[in-house]
This record gives sequence, structure tokens and C-alpha cells, in this order.
Amino acid sequence: MKILVTGGAGFIGSHVVDAYVNEGHQVVVVDDLSSGSRENLNPKAEFVHLDIRRQELWEIFRRVSFDVVNHHAAQMDVRRSVNDPQFDASVNVLGGLNVFEAAKSTGVKKVIFSSTGGAIYGEQDVFPATEEHPLRPLSPYGITKLTTEKYLFYYKAVYGIDHVILRYANIYGPRQNPHGEAGVVAIFAKKMLEGHTPTINGDGTQTRDYVFVGDVVQANVLALSCKGSNIFNIGTGVETDVNQLFQTLRGWLNPACQELHGPAKQGEQLRSVISSQKIKQELGWAPHSGLSEGLCQTAEFFKRKHSSS
Repeated sequence: MKILVTGGAGFIGSHVVDAYVNEGHQVVVVDDLSSGSRENLNPKAEFVHLDIRRQELWEIFRRVSFDVVNHHAAQMDVRRSVNDPQFDASVNVLGGLNVFEAAKSTGVKKVIFSSTGGAIYGEQDVFPATEEHPLRPLSPYGITKLTTEKYLFYYKAVYGIDHVILRYANIYGPRQNPHGEAGVVAIFAKKMLEGHTPTINGDGTQTRDYVFVGDVVQANVLALSCKGSNIFNIGTGVETDVNQLFQTLRGWLNPACQELHGPAKQGEQLRSVISSQKIKQELGWAPHSGLSEGLCQTAEFFKRKHSSS
């Protein structure tokens, strides 16, 4: 297949590109490198340095005639979305529309979209949340992801473009960006290796569903053969609090690191965990990397990166 991966130089997107290339697909990456890195690029994929909001994107669609678009490019920082909701909407909604309009005009048959299972449900009524849980996003980021999902319904209903929406839990693993507010595992690892003390927001009992990037990649591979349109949660169904995460990483990276707590972040969800039973039943996907195994691989990656810098 001919596949476009937007955001294919980023943390998750680059791993997806690697898997698609290994499966023998022709892959083109579009990324503006605002958060991605050239180091992550697969040499067997064509790379185009471009913002998805630019009109030049259409030229790539016309030249290649893609079968599938895997849309990972996004403004993904929840706190930035709160501080600048207009920028968040510009990238996530208008950028997404530019991708979908170009896809429509060139006969693309399927869009795989990376949505959010952490931010789209808001404060949960049940744990873990299924795909049927009410959608009550509490941040502009979550709102733009939900808006994009609704646009995909429109493109399916009116133009027949199938979509597979993957609602991700909190993803961690090698290549995660330790800068900014996103990616607590990467942020903690970087600070510990540099001899600094990470700050745990609040009492550290807030929980998240941490899923390893390798498992997320497998869901993106299975999505290629998914028939019709569907929405799937991609998570483990297991809650882990920030204190446990800190203690596990400290044991591998810097046992002398002190535990430091700061003020709680206003508006931060207390609990977030999602069920992946639907994709298990329909596509046979299940997470294979437990938290301990995944954190060990991630810690080793950051150790190597630190020693070579």
C-alpha cells in the first residue's frame, strides 16, 4: 500500500512508520519537526518537511495517490491547549481538515486517526471507560480531538472515506520527547539521569493508563486491514499512580533521587483508565508489554541517549 503518515518523525508516528516499512508498504512522512526529530526518520520512507496546514500538502497527495492516511500530526500538549486554544484548534482541527480535504480530492479510501482516550472522556463515571462512555473533554486538546472524530464521521457519510479512530491511553517508550509538559515517563527519566529532582504534581495519587509504544504500533498495523469504520480504545485497563511510576524509574535510573511534590495542577484529572476489550474481540489486539518491562526498555533507551550526549 501507499501510506502517508503525518507526524511520522514524532515519538509514536516514527515507530508506526518503521512497522509499515517493515511490512513492505511505500511510506511518505509529512512532519514540520516542531516536536519530531530527523533522528527518528526511517531512511526507507520519503520525508517531506511541511506543516499540515499548508496548501502544498495537496501536491504530495496528487503525486503519490495514497491508499491510506495515518494521521498522527497534532498539537498534543494539553496545557498548551489551555493557554492557547486558538493555536491548538489551528493545528488539530484546521490542519486535520486540510489533510482530509486533500485525501477526499485524490481518492484516499481510509484514514487512521490517533485520538485520545485520556482526554476525550473527561472525569469518568466507570473504570475502565469503554468506547460508549460519555464524551466530556475538559481541555481544548480533548475538544479538538473529538471535533476531528466528528469530521471523520462526516467524510464517511458524505464521501465514503472509512476511518479507524484509535483512542490512545498514556503512551510511553523509546523516542518519547522529554521536553514540554507531555510524557511524564520521559520527563522523569531525563531529569533523573541529569541528577535533577523531578516534581510530582500534587500528592501523586492521580492515576493513568500507561501503554507501551510497541503495543500501540501493533494496533496501527491491524487498523490497515480493519473493514469499514470503527473506534477503538488502545490501553491496558490498568491504573498506575504517579508515585508508583516515579519509584519504579528511580530504582533503575537514580536510586538516590529524592521524591519531591509540588502543587497540584488545576483541572488535572484524578483517574483515567480505558478498556480495550472491543479491539481485542474485533481485531485480536491486546497489550503484550507490562509496565515493568516497558519502563525497563524505556529507561535503557534514555540511558543510552544520555551517555552519548
